[in-house]
Amino acid sequence: MSRVPQVPHRRLLLKGALAAGALAATPTAAQAATRTAAPAAVRPEKAAPFVNPLVRNRADPYIHRHSDGHYYFTATAPEYDRIILRRSRTLNGLAGADESVIWTKHPTGVMGAHIWAPEIHRIGGKWYIYFASAPAESVWDIRIWVLENANPNPFKGTWVEKGQIRTAWETFSLDATTFAHRGSRYLAWAQHEPGMDNNTGIFLSRMANPWTLTGPQIRLSTPEYDWERIGYKVNEGPSVIARNGRLFMSYSASATDWHYCMGLLTADADADLMNPASWSKSPVPVFTSNDTTKQYGPGHNCFTVAEDGRSDVLVYHARQYKDIVGDPLNDPNRHTRVQKLGWNADGTPNFGIPVADTATDTEVAS
Repeated sequence: MSRVPQVPHRRLLLKGALAAGALAATPTAAQAATRTAAPAAVRPEKAAPFVNPLVRNRADPYIHRHSDGHYYFTATAPEYDRIILRRSRTLNGLAGADESVIWTKHPTGVMGAHIWAPEIHRIGGKWYIYFASAPAESVWDIRIWVLENANPNPFKGTWVEKGQIRTAWETFSLDATTFAHRGSRYLAWAQHEPGMDNNTGIFLSRMANPWTLTGPQIRLSTPEYDWERIGYKVNEGPSVIARNGRLFMSYSASATDWHYCMGLLTADADADLMNPASWSKSPVPVFTSNDTTKQYGPGHNCFTVAEDGRSDVLVYHARQYKDIVGDPLNDPNRHTRVQKLGWNADGTPNFGIPVADTATDTEVAS
């Protein structure tokens, strides 16, 4: 999730908290991690040029392309009070798709505040949503929670609260994603580790089921470079894609203003993912703000595939201006954006730069 705290600052309140939980991986993330052909029941479509912003005022976006031929979209609403869902047969269609509220925060107690960074995954024939929230009475005690829906249509049926994912410590934790690899499901997430001089690092654990970690949990990354420590010492928002014999895990770093950017971890597909030494870290950010295209604070991304079933797509949020009045956490203008994800000759992802906004008919005419 991309966020900077209100006063008192959430990052400062991380220190000294004791943490809980374990990680898991979901088939939905697995779908993002494995190149697949277009769904058999759906004829591949020629993708139209992407329109950006795709969905306004929706941060921390997650898009899942399901075997029914639909794209399912969820993201953080700026009121931090609900989980929304959209569906479309095309990526551009998500812009005008009806938005349904499938769950709202509790008026009191747990899951009562800061509803952040939902992700929707399809695992074992059921739908799961991972999200972060805090008790209404203690809004910075943010933890990871899970919803489950057994209905084939996630807009129908009942979303059951499966509870909190328990990690190794009861500390500030958020931004969970799941993926499957070589027969195991994993959870990756961001958390404050007691005794560490940072706000959050990136952790990984195997899962016993979609809401339970088996442990142990390992630390994959902590903010160590200058570009990861601007404003706050943050690694968060992990997302995984598997290509070319490797797993690539992107993540976001620094404060959620224009300094927000993306880093990259890499592991060989044959390596033991639960060995921290299997993962290497890029010493430079892979996706940053750009004055030419006027896109600032790009981050909290996920990966999906275009309508052709082959072309990889980068999904992220960014603002259209650098200067923010007040706390960035209170600024609602982080918009969901999509663009083609390129690949270098050596098989590594080429994120490029955040593309400019799509010109309107009026702008083109002028």
